[in-house]
Amino acid sequence: MEVWHEHFWQLRLEHCREALTRNNFRVVIANSCSEARAIFNETILPTLSVQTVSWADSMSLEATGILTDAKNLPGVTVIETFAEGVPREELLERRRQALLVDLFLTGSNGVTEAGQLVNLDMVGNRVGAITFGPRAVVLVIGRNKVVADVDEARRRIKRIAAPLNALRHDGWKMPCRKTSFCHDCRSPDRICNTWTITEKSYPKGRISIILVNEDLGL
Repeated sequence: MEVWHEHFWQLRLEHCREALTRNNFRVVIANSCSEARAIFNETILPTLSVQTVSWADSMSLEATGILTDAKNLPGVTVIETFAEGVPREELLERRRQALLVDLFLTGSNGVTEAGQLVNLDMVGNRVGAITFGPRAVVLVIGRNKVVADVDEARRRIKRIAAPLNALRHDGWKMPCRKTSFCHDCRSPDRICNTWTITEKSYPKGRISIILVNEDLGL
């Protein structure tokens, strides 16, 4: 990466970190996926009392290795909500249970320069957990999720993130899988059902954010 390009993102992420911190989020910047993993294990995790853990679908978590570490925390009960071969009804029940864990891990569809989180969910377990329930939430957010404002976040999610996410899942039948564009569909497999805008972390520091100076996720 060119030095000027790297400096641009350092400045942009620092601006975002300051805005998020003013909004009561706990924020750390990582220069790489490996550094994000170290921050989670060495800086954030030791401050939490974790007996139960779960997570929402997040390519960013997987890319950093944090999800692997969370699954292997010693003495911690893991609520696995994406297990293969488990009936959907059971997975939904586990997702309900995951709303009461000590630590919930996920990513975010967008983060604004004013320090807001913008997310769009299919089932609602991810945005539900960010909003209320788990004692602590940790979000891993790549620099590609940083946008100017809520309107830009919504456009990015509907035009880019949602169609790409639909294409990730074989067997789903939404028109965006065929065209790459949102049709505001009525498909039973529709993944765009619940919007949330998180203006501030409440209580202060409940939500920790690792901003990563790499493009992560969708």
